[in-house]
Amino acid sequence: MGFDDKLNREMVAAAKAQNKLRLSAIRLIKTALHNREIDLKRKLNETEILQLLSTMIKQRKDSIDQFRKGGREDLVGKEESELKIIMEFMPEQMSEEDIAGEIERVIQKVGAVGIKDMGKVMKDLMPKLTGKADGKVVGEMVKTRLSG
Repeated sequence: MGFDDKLNREMVAAAKAQNKLRLSAIRLIKTALHNREIDLKRKLNETEILQLLSTMIKQRKDSIDQFRKGGREDLVGKEESELKIIMEFMPEQMSEEDIAGEIERVIQKVGAVGIKDMGKVMKDLMPKLTGKADGKVVGEMVKTRLSG
């Protein structure tokens, strides 16, 4: 089943259950996907969908931090709820051991020897890990591995 089908089924279920928060979050995802497809003038592939969802997750996390700093706990709760719903559509996250294994494999593949090769490693690595691991965590792990 395609991602659109799953999204539509979840949206109908949320509407029938009168779960306004879930319905709203799913509509946000659908709108973001639709807008991106209009920009590209084509359907998104799975990697592009995961990248878009990852961006939405990052935005929610940033908003939560900002709202906490501003003392707006009412908005923090809404953002956290949306974040949980968006994350339901992401694949299972990789463990640090699995990420480290992928990093090692890519380092061997591209022949990286130092921190100056980080760009080559990340360019090859991130398409494989998009949606399965936090890019910031992966970047730190690659940096640590290439520095040491």
